[in-house]
Amino acid sequence: MSQTLFHLAFPVTDISQTKAYYVDGLGCIPGRENHHALILNLYGHQLVAHVAKEPLIPQKSIYPRHFGLIFTQERDWQYLLERAQQQQLLFHEETKNRFVGSPLEHRTFFLEDPFYNLMEFKYYRHPEAIFGSYEHTQIGDRI
Repeated sequence: MSQTLFHLAFPVTDISQTKAYYVDGLGCIPGRENHHALILNLYGHQLVAHVAKEPLIPQKSIYPRHFGLIFTQERDWQYLLERAQQQQLLFHEETKNRFVGSPLEHRTFFLEDPFYNLMEFKYYRHPEAIFGSYEHTQIGDRI
């Protein structure tokens, strides 16, 4: 079976600022680039930053739009957290534990890039909660 990769395109306003944030800050591997776009490798997944002509506006909350990764090893999640802190990346929401003591328990933090794109990085204590645990209805922090 071949590996399937995730692809996400998102808006930015400046390619050099995008490289500084995603390559130097988050540790992405840069790929092809031109004046209008930059391909990034984020843990084996393809992100494509496209320069937008319209003004970008911050979201009021993390919902409905954000993207990110779910780590299957807590040490990998912790490594990215420490890197983000050392690089002084903007935390939209600090680290927190959600649904503590339940099968849905996970650690999470949100970053905001210079273009107001929000990213969430998670580690689930119980891997079956990533797609399963259907008997539970909690999703995110909305009540």
